Amino acid sequence: SDYSEELLSALDSLKRWPDRVRLMQENWIGRSEGMRIRFEIDGREDRLEVFSTRADTIYGATFCAISPNHPIAEELAANNSDLQTFLEECNRLGTSEAVIETAEKKGVDTGLKIKHPFIPGKLLPLYVANFVLMDYGTGAIFGCPGHDQRDLEFARKYQLEVIPVVAPKDADPANFAVDTEAYLEDGVHINSEFLDGLNIPDAKAVIAEKLDAGTREINFRLRDWGGSRQRYWGCPIPVVNCGDCGLVAVPEQDLPVELPRDVSFDKPGNPLDHHPTWKHVDCPACGNAAERETDTFDTFFESSWYFARFCSPAAENGLDPAAMAYWMPVDQYIGGIEHAVLHLLYSRFFTRALQKCGYFDVSEPFSGLMTQGMICHETYQDQSGNWLLPEEVLRNDAGENIAATDGGPVTIGRSEKMSKSRKNVVDPEEIISTYGADTARLFMLSDSPPDRDLDWTEAGIEGAWRYLNRLWRMVSEPGVPLGEPGAPMPAELGENAEKARRFTHQTVAAVGEDLDRFHFNKAVARIRELTNLLESLEANEPGAGWIYRDGLETVVRLIGPMMPHLAEEMWQALGHSKLVVETAWPEFDPALLIEDTVTIAVQVNGKLRGTLEFAKDTPQDKVQPEALSLDAVAKLLEGSEPRKVIYVPNKIVNIVV
Repeated sequence: SDYSEELLSALDSLKRWPDRVRLMQENWIGRSEGMRIRFEIDGREDRLEVFSTRADTIYGATFCAISPNHPIAEELAANNSDLQTFLEECNRLGTSEAVIETAEKKGVDTGLKIKHPFIPGKLLPLYVANFVLMDYGTGAIFGCPGHDQRDLEFARKYQLEVIPVVAPKDADPANFAVDTEAYLEDGVHINSEFLDGLNIPDAKAVIAEKLDAGTREINFRLRDWGGSRQRYWGCPIPVVNCGDCGLVAVPEQDLPVELPRDVSFDKPGNPLDHHPTWKHVDCPACGNAAERETDTFDTFFESSWYFARFCSPAAENGLDPAAMAYWMPVDQYIGGIEHAVLHLLYSRFFTRALQKCGYFDVSEPFSGLMTQGMICHETYQDQSGNWLLPEEVLRNDAGENIAATDGGPVTIGRSEKMSKSRKNVVDPEEIISTYGADTARLFMLSDSPPDRDLDWTEAGIEGAWRYLNRLWRMVSEPGVPLGEPGAPMPAELGENAEKARRFTHQTVAAVGEDLDRFHFNKAVARIRELTNLLESLEANEPGAGWIYRDGLETVVRLIGPMMPHLAEEMWQALGHSKLVVETAWPEFDPALLIEDTVTIAVQVNGKLRGTLEFAKDTPQDKVQPEALSLDAVAKLLEGSEPRKVIYVPNKIVNIVV
């Protein structure tokens, strides 16, 4: 929690992280500006402290509520069995926000009354409520049902008053009411005496000045890391529990504390507690008999700094400063979105902690982050509701899906992340034995961007398989006689050969850029475009054999990282003895990236009727006659002149008839 503000503000510097991951971390850290308000409790000397980000809605307060773990709740429960039962029920529910959000909002009236700070004589009932968390703010709230959905649900359940104090600007304050949905939008204040007519920011500023028993405060949802695991595996916590000295740190010369190898799992609970010798040690401070801590850290403790250890794996001290200075931070991190908050946030904290300890001078561990999607597959269930593997589903003569075991009907569910529990998994060995590893790799790269989910389909893998076979035939059975390896470019290239040469260089430039940006699916699409163009070459065109070879060799080198096995076979088939993986990445001529010609769309009343090829920047007086003479356009004109011709240079001719 010492790093709350720093971890939050530094998110702006992570330009190569996905926006949604940064937003998730921002929400997890949860910075909120508000006020700490000290309410008087009727008949008691102590006060109820409440943190609120919406002190401006104070005139809408109709109750107060405290967490089941609040000191006042625990004090009152000692003499109230109903309240004690309720607290036990809340503890069983847990403090997960996801659980609390969906659980029914419940509470117990403590009988205490809270004095409203601005309305003399108004007393607010104090409840213990299951939706108030002790570890956020002060563990107490004032309930404003008109403008908080949880407060509204609670108020409706216990027949409490609902007073709207913010309304849309054009609403009639006398008739504005809240029914089943709290009003959460912007607006102006109503029913709020000196705040009436003010917008929310102005009202917050005014209430901060008026509240005698209130102070401005910044709060964070982020809490300190609690490490406690009753497991054998995990990083040992290097402390000793001494009956006389209490908690004592293991001396540095005795680190690291290593787990025993001779543990048994024949009893329930933590094996370290049952070990006959490992936990029994002398206290480092007084020398009396003591016990090691048998809880271990969770696995986040190791995964939060392993990347730094990779920089100097042989260093005795773990982290070599020179290696850290050279390698850190990590240039590119690739991981699942499920690590967006905890693992990545812990790593950011750990890096700062190691920096503070002097191990290296880096505060952010990962410069770039890419979160890859999941591989998904549709699900299958038999008539009894049992999940079926894809190979356990057949199609009968009527085209219906049936179970292979009994021929019964099969229900096809939506495509979901592959999981063993739902059996919607495809065996990689079966795919490789049928189609080859290269086919599987190419399909996964070409189907969708890597940061999105991929739907695994038989049609998709077969499409990749057909393309690989087509590519192999282009090398082994070329439609154009191949030029000699290493032959210079001929003096004359036909129009289509020159077009293919230009497109080859453009493809090299674009694919290199795509790979740098993880746009693998775009890279595959561009390579396929190039192969289509090469296939269209005529054997008798000048220079066709040379550009066919040059284009194919470029394709093989570009696609090599995606399908390395077939690429090597093709490279050898093209007459090379050196491996393609040892061959330089193809270069491109920047001059050939500039288009000399453009394709101009010809529209009639906004509808496409054809296209024309022209030299770049051809003026309208050259383009318009050609456009008007197109058959599809001439038929619509029927010999008459167009009403209007709109020309967008290098792009469109729109003829209005």
